[in-house]
Amino acid sequence: MAPRFDFSDLWAKDTRRGTPVVVKMENPNYSIVEVEEPDSAFQPMEKSRGKNAKQVTWVLLLKAHRAVGCLTWLATLFWSLLGSVKRRLSFTHPLGSERLGRDRWLFSAIKLFLAASLAILGFELVAYYRGWHYFKNPNLHIPTSKLEIQSLFHLLYVGWLSLRADYIAPPIKALSKFCIVLFLVQSVDRLVLCLGCFWIKFKKIKPRIVEAPFRNDDVEGSGSEYPMVLVQIPMCNEREVYEQSISAVCQLDWPKDRILIQVLDDSDDESIQQLIRAEVTKWSQKGVNIIYRHRLVRTGYKAGNLKSAMSCDYVEAYEFVAIFDADFQPNSDFLKLTVPHFKENPELGLVQARWAFVNKDENLLTRLQNINLCFHFEVEQQVNGVFLNFFGFNGTAGVWRIKALEESGGWLERTTVEDMDIAVRAHLHGWKFIYLNDVKVLCEVPESYEAYKKQQHRWHSGPMQLFRLCLRAILTSKIAMWKKANLILLFFLLRKLILPFYSFTLFCVILPITMFVPEAELPVWVICYVPIFMSLLNILPAPKSFPFIVPYLLFENTMSVTKFNAMVSGLFQLGSSYEWIVTKKAGRSSESDLLGLTDKESKKMPNQILRGVSDSQLMEINQVEEQKKQPVPLKKTNKIFHKELALAFLLLTAAVRSLLASQGVHFYFLLFQGLTFLLVGLDLIGEQMS
Repeated sequence: MAPRFDFSDLWAKDTRRGTPVVVKMENPNYSIVEVEEPDSAFQPMEKSRGKNAKQVTWVLLLKAHRAVGCLTWLATLFWSLLGSVKRRLSFTHPLGSERLGRDRWLFSAIKLFLAASLAILGFELVAYYRGWHYFKNPNLHIPTSKLEIQSLFHLLYVGWLSLRADYIAPPIKALSKFCIVLFLVQSVDRLVLCLGCFWIKFKKIKPRIVEAPFRNDDVEGSGSEYPMVLVQIPMCNEREVYEQSISAVCQLDWPKDRILIQVLDDSDDESIQQLIRAEVTKWSQKGVNIIYRHRLVRTGYKAGNLKSAMSCDYVEAYEFVAIFDADFQPNSDFLKLTVPHFKENPELGLVQARWAFVNKDENLLTRLQNINLCFHFEVEQQVNGVFLNFFGFNGTAGVWRIKALEESGGWLERTTVEDMDIAVRAHLHGWKFIYLNDVKVLCEVPESYEAYKKQQHRWHSGPMQLFRLCLRAILTSKIAMWKKANLILLFFLLRKLILPFYSFTLFCVILPITMFVPEAELPVWVICYVPIFMSLLNILPAPKSFPFIVPYLLFENTMSVTKFNAMVSGLFQLGSSYEWIVTKKAGRSSESDLLGLTDKESKKMPNQILRGVSDSQLMEINQVEEQKKQPVPLKKTNKIFHKELALAFLLLTAAVRSLLASQGVHFYFLLFQGLTFLLVGLDLIGEQMS
């Protein structure tokens, strides 16, 4: 047993010698403490002892000072926020509001709904201040006899209660149950996709090259072992990004006699045409096999542009075609990582690479987009590629076998989602797809809400157009029944139609209605627990975005009005279902790296760009250089989005009604969702458009 070194008893024996000491002070402001033993001097005193009026006063003054300081800080923060909002709104152009056009039907319906909600809220407020608190206690007796009716207004209020209980609540309950079922089905689909992604990660499943890739020693020579590859860069008025894109594609590591780059310019601005043509000339003088094409008649948008380029006679000599949009910057080894997968795999028609975003941290809007797109590529595309060998072509950063394009009917101009159209038709013809999650191509996401909204409208109206057009072809095709069911039920209906339908109907229509019809109130787990769980699943591929889970949930519900409107427009051919608007770019994609590479190349060959150039071409190059030096005046403006603002006032009205009924979770959800709609409607999220 270890020796015990305890001197407390010895200390106590030594210190207890003598008499106790009593200290008394005549001043009443000091307390009297009697010390009998040394331990008592170090024991904590009671809180009630040792305090007087002056100490309490000073403590209260200190707490009041801290409270005033906190309130001052909050007031300063709120005032600065209002100032920034005011400065942002000061850029709103008188004609800068959103053009509704033929999509006015949804805005009219929301306005009618808002007017009815305001009228009912006023009705309820008058009844509340008169003491008729029937909505706070649904089990309360509602007067029915004439003796219990106090006035004409009381009679109208009782009639309204009977009307909503007998005729309004039942259909709302039925619709809400239907939407909840769709919500749960879609949640199960998301969960299955996530489990499939975890299985892929656990088993380390990924596409592998069967045979050895092409030898590197043939790159500088003839490269007869390498297949012929056609690279296409479709663009339209891409002043901000054309130079970076052409520079990146021209530096692809592939034998020069086995590759041809087509710059497909659909610009209607002559100054931009001149800039792009000069950039092509510059790289052509450096020995790159590149040509410039411009259509005089711009029909069919991007599909028409690609179709026109594929009709050239020299395309017959090429076996594969790689497509890059104007803001995409592939690495130099892109073709060597994708094209070898076609070797000894004759059934393979498409190899799709992943997108990576250089401006994902630019603002809140880009961060929220990054969450969605990371889930799309990491989970949806990868799982469908591994287990089904089919997914929707993303329109860029992919390599097609030209034979697969030709057998599938080529590019068609019938929808605004030509990439999904060709993918579905190729799948119906038996071609397989491969998705490479490890091969990433840099690009941009829209930095302004206006550009993002137009992009999402095209992405959600086009699939519904395509579904109407290809449904019969899917049913009559010779593919297996489970593939037909996957195309119709999962690919189109569940992920393209049901998702925007229930999201808008459940959270933007039914939820505010149930605040005025408490008989059909939604359970808390529908508006809180399940959405948060689904948001967690969506954020898993982007773990750094976990702090943005609440803004992501609120913003996705806000975007449901745009997606629902686009879905209905595409399904029933309403409004702007066939409208193509080029997404505004900022020109941030890999700018420093590409400019460094360009400078490096220019230092190696300082005089090659001028060799063999005619006087007219030299004059054109000089004019282009002068245009680059001249700054382009940009004026940033704000837009007002009517549907989002109307829904903001609708949800805030419903929040006031839920506050009267003391519905905690419903109130906070409606309040924050309404404020999110308000911020988006005033264009206070993302960058301003120039």
